[in-house]
Amino acid sequence: MDSLTQAVLGGSITGVALHRYIGRKSVLLGAALATLPDLDVFIRYADPISSMTYHRGFTHSLFTLTAFAIVLTIIWRLFKPHSAYSTRRLFLALWLCLITHPLLDAFTSFGTQLWWPTQAIPTSWSSIFIIDPIYTIPLCVGAFTALFCRPSPTTQKLLVWGLIISSAYLAWTVAAKYWAEHKAKQHPILAKQRVIDTFSTPMPFNSLLWRVVVRTDQEQDCEIIYSLLDKGPQEALCLPHQRHYALVADQHELLQRLEWFTGGWLRYDPTDGVLVVTDLRMGVGPGNNSFRFAVAEQDAEDQWQNILPYRWPSTTDLRELKHVMQRIYSSTPPLPLETWAQRAKLATPPSNDAPADP
Repeated sequence: MDSLTQAVLGGSITGVALHRYIGRKSVLLGAALATLPDLDVFIRYADPISSMTYHRGFTHSLFTLTAFAIVLTIIWRLFKPHSAYSTRRLFLALWLCLITHPLLDAFTSFGTQLWWPTQAIPTSWSSIFIIDPIYTIPLCVGAFTALFCRPSPTTQKLLVWGLIISSAYLAWTVAAKYWAEHKAKQHPILAKQRVIDTFSTPMPFNSLLWRVVVRTDQEQDCEIIYSLLDKGPQEALCLPHQRHYALVADQHELLQRLEWFTGGWLRYDPTDGVLVVTDLRMGVGPGNNSFRFAVAEQDAEDQWQNILPYRWPSTTDLRELKHVMQRIYSSTPPLPLETWAQRAKLATPPSNDAPADP
């Protein structure tokens, strides 16, 4: 999730536990601690796949953050041995503030390595977009009130209700996700195909409009757009995932890591002698995907040779966001899925000879 949301979530948790004892410092403490796990974005890697797949790694591990909370509690008690609140309360406040960061991240589509250092596939419940005002605003009300006001029953209630409302909304997004998948699987485009697997994620800034990617036994990934307000058929487009090109991953360590990180939700496209791999989980439709990488090139004998991956141009156009927002409440006009997909095919590599910066 975005940094503001993480900060006000952490500030609300420590505010509920400690505001009556240390006032606004509790909110500042929680906001600072809740943003610490994202400091891994400053670690630089040699290629964009590593930058992507090592993010939300060890700094988001429940094991790492639990150990960190224990150390912080011990240090805190060494400097404040005679506090009005118990060590248990202090530990729970710090621990919940830290671990709710990766847990909330796990509700997005990116993938969070909750169980690092194990090799479990990164967790991605994908029920909420990385920025969702409906989730964030109740937390902001409580956290900012506690930041600028003295401890009082009203302040405490605002903090508690902010956490209750945001948590209830998060539960709603899970229910909405499963309903969107259920309705999408009834689309006529799937009538003669058997569903192998499904991945769904909300469109930007809301939990009413969904992208549902359905993998079928016809070696296709069918993307279906569904709004919970829809009354008729939704727009859909099936494209071959061409996963036979994944054989290249047998000798490509970074591509193997990307396969693991995404749970296999990749599409392979040979483009003018370059093998381009697309992460299907993030974007607003086929061709409008956020993460695309060049991973191999053909030699003179048409054999694929691994290369150091570099970012392939994304065709996402922010000017289309207005159309996406309109699609929440109206299916007319539909999103131009075929146009997006065709535009992605025409995308060209970086103009210079050197790979793009990760």
